[in-house]
Amino acid sequence: MQLGTLYGIGIGTGDPELITLKGLRQLQNAPVVAFPSGLNNQPGVAETIIQPWLKPQQIQLSLTFPYLQDETLLYQAWTDAAQQVWSYLQQGHDIAFACEGDISFYSTFNYLAQTLTKQHPQASIEVIPGIASPMAAAAVLGLPLTIRDQRLTILPALYHIDRLEQALNSSEVVVLMKVSSVYGQVWQFLKERNLLKQAYIVERATQPNQKIYTNLEQFPQLPLSYFSLLIIMGSN
Repeated sequence: MQLGTLYGIGIGTGDPELITLKGLRQLQNAPVVAFPSGLNNQPGVAETIIQPWLKPQQIQLSLTFPYLQDETLLYQAWTDAAQQVWSYLQQGHDIAFACEGDISFYSTFNYLAQTLTKQHPQASIEVIPGIASPMAAAAVLGLPLTIRDQRLTILPALYHIDRLEQALNSSEVVVLMKVSSVYGQVWQFLKERNLLKQAYIVERATQPNQKIYTNLEQFPQLPLSYFSLLIIMGSN
């Protein structure tokens, strides 16, 4: 029996219409659709985005990927998810894995794909790109992310807050992903460098509960969600 193919599909940041035509076609053609499970028994972001496009006969496979930094627990979650995916692939069923944003940009899919390949080298995997959050955030702000010869640096703030100064010294535009847990530190850093008026926060870009914060001088503290990013424009 021919093995099924695992398709990693970037489905954009929230608006269901931001999925590409190729991504939508493959999403609807796959007999099995997988996605990261949500928290507290609630639908996850990717699951919510794709619901308008799914067909009743498609199997929906919710995979658990915990939000933590413990490598042992994370590896176990990736291993469990890969085993679930393989059980369908070896029966010849294609699987469309729906991932928020772009499939290659800080995506959970990458860990799943790497684990699956390690366990089953014969597995067939294809990826379909999508719209990443920095591009979506710039669009909702109505601002170009970069122009002319501007340099762009993107950092996951949760892990690399100490690299912010270096990024600001080498790039005209800096994007901080996952800024919620370190926002207070970032705000103070920007205040000391007189950059608060050049910084913007977009929370849940293109989703129904999207929020935009400008003129950050008035927001030294913000109750931001995990899906928040900060853009610093013209930092040089």
